[in-house]
Amino acid sequence: MRQIPEKIDSKFRFVLLASTRAEQIMRGAQPKVEQPGAKHTRLAQEEILGEAVGWDYGPAEDVLEDALGAEGGEEGEAAAGEADAKGG
Repeated sequence: MRQIPEKIDSKFRFVLLASTRAEQIMRGAQPKVEQPGAKHTRLAQEEILGEAVGWDYGPAEDVLEDALGAEGGEEGEAAAGEADAKGG
């Protein structure tokens, strides 16, 4: 395999990007590289390696903190306080 582009920080991310792009191609997206007879996964890898498709990390959000807040944050504490007040 060729060297992955510098913008991609790991092989794991390369695989994630290529698999996402391969799924798009399978669902009907037009490949941006021509390789007759190549499978969707190989086309996707070549697109990523040739920097034919763009990608970004997305908005900077603290997903872990959001998930923890939904499980037992302030709402969970308020519900526990209500249960104690009712004797339960």
